[in-house]
Amino acid sequence: MTDKLTVSVLGTGIMGAAMARNLARAGHTVRAWNRTRAKADPLAADGVHVAGTPAEAVESADAVLTMLYDGPATLETMRGAAPALRRGTVWAQSTTAGIESVAELAGFAREHGLHFYDAPVLGTRQPAEEGRLTVLAAGPAEGRDRVTPVFDAVGARTVWTGEDGAAGSATRLKLVANSWVLAVTAAAGETLALAEALDVAPDGFFDLIAGGPLDMGYLRAKAGLILDGRLSPAQFAVTTAAKDARLIMRAGEQHGARLDVAAATAARLERAAARGHGDEDMAAAYYASFDEPTP
Repeated sequence: MTDKLTVSVLGTGIMGAAMARNLARAGHTVRAWNRTRAKADPLAADGVHVAGTPAEAVESADAVLTMLYDGPATLETMRGAAPALRRGTVWAQSTTAGIESVAELAGFAREHGLHFYDAPVLGTRQPAEEGRLTVLAAGPAEGRDRVTPVFDAVGARTVWTGEDGAAGSATRLKLVANSWVLAVTAAAGETLALAEALDVAPDGFFDLIAGGPLDMGYLRAKAGLILDGRLSPAQFAVTTAAKDARLIMRAGEQHGARLDVAAATAARLERAAARGHGDEDMAAAYYASFDEPTP
């Protein structure tokens, strides 16, 4: 089989649009759909066929890649695509959907004869645009010849976690990784907020930790977005981060782990979204540290 495939990308937000472009640049035929078509239309300039419906997008597809908001949105979209899905098609499910939703989506795949891959990705806007995502993948050996070129086009590394996508081993690892990402982001915002409240120059803090075990590139990157006012366009939006924080909390509760930091982070993100920062980078949780201005 040729490694040039027809790939359907369902969901062309921050991540999905970048993935579709990289698939096209790798020489694959790409058909894309998004609920709000205006977000998908610019992909036509990159040689991507923009479809009007999920069913149109998956016609003749060798592989389907879903990158939607959550599990229910993914299931609804795939149900819309069902009439045109071919048995034996590989499905790379890259939405951060949560453990329960992965099992439900895998059940849909079984009903329709699809090769299901639990395949969330680690990375934000910039690595997505540069094709440097890390793909966390679990799924059967049969079908990997068609899904591996997809992963190679969108990512710099694929980490295989198992052969049963329905078990959600890749999603479990993604939730663990995201718990750390969200915790660091929330802590960065709180640290800057406290520095402002106490009239401490942020540079004094960064000079203090420079080169030591408390210093880290991710802290500086997120703090830089806040200090420089570069929260738009988002690398990873507040609303999506809040959804992931809730998924992390639920996973912990269902498996006997109380996650107080995740709960507090979710609350901060939701408060920031309620104050109009939902489409900004998740570092905008910083604003949750302050009372709303009095009109």
